[in-house]
Amino acid sequence: MGEIKSGEKTRVLVVGATGYLGKRIVRAFLAEGHETYVLQRPETGLDIEKVQLLLSFKKLGARLVEASFSDHQSLVSAVKLVDVVVSNMSGVHFRSHNILVQLKLVEAIKEAGNVKRFLPSEFGMDPPRMRNALPPGRETFDQKMEVRQAIEAAGIPYTYVVGACFAAYFAGNLSQMETLLPPRKRVNIYGDGNVKVVFADEDDIAKYTSRTLNDPRTLNKTVYIRPPDNVLTHIELVQIWEKLTGNELEKTNITAKDFLSNTEHMEIPQQAGIGHFYHIFYEGCLTDHKVGENEEASSLYPDVKYKRMDDYLRMFL
Repeated sequence: MGEIKSGEKTRVLVVGATGYLGKRIVRAFLAEGHETYVLQRPETGLDIEKVQLLLSFKKLGARLVEASFSDHQSLVSAVKLVDVVVSNMSGVHFRSHNILVQLKLVEAIKEAGNVKRFLPSEFGMDPPRMRNALPPGRETFDQKMEVRQAIEAAGIPYTYVVGACFAAYFAGNLSQMETLLPPRKRVNIYGDGNVKVVFADEDDIAKYTSRTLNDPRTLNKTVYIRPPDNVLTHIELVQIWEKLTGNELEKTNITAKDFLSNTEHMEIPQQAGIGHFYHIFYEGCLTDHKVGENEEASSLYPDVKYKRMDDYLRMFL
């Protein structure tokens, strides 16, 4: 499994290409000039949006490859076409939770024997740091660790891309649960609102991911997305919105105890979401550890002009 030569076109297979982050990753890879293959699964069936997305990728220059997780040999054949495999399987409880399906991908990569890099579905909190996370949300981290262990046990070269809150889910709504739009009058503040959190535009996450594929510096490493201007407290994020609108919001501070109360009466996806918010906004799990310049995406790729949150929030005006 030799390393990809610098300057060579990277042949990359994207699995989960029609998903929330997956479609951005496909476009970023094509824009970067990677020879991009997209896994087309028969399970797509009559899902018209997915079919149209796949066809739009084809129009942009991607190649569609038919394979199924229920057909091992088809996966091996798909993997043999490329140097790098990038997975974007969903791992959030309110959409679909398919993290462990990647174990079939690991088996296919192991048998194919030609893959120079595998990027499993990560892009959020760093799983090894989340061993004491609250259930049921901890399932996401436990399963991601199971996939990592399988990758490393098989000796497959990897890059793990982690570390930021998706702006569409956490910034546009000022981190309020149950809405994706900014509040106009009142806002809940988690604790004292002074815990540092990392926000990133999903298109920037895709661009950074694209850069790591054939970078020798990121081989068998974790890359953290922690753009310095987007490391903000909850209060700072709210203040950016207040400055943009010229309107001060009425704030209610929610204690950790109140935030976690009554969760046992909620549905599983809600419980998982509450747990994840708790670790981010009360415990500061995205920023409670040092990250070196050689492992932080915006330092590794300074030419990527990442979107600041004041720019991001302007689209809601």
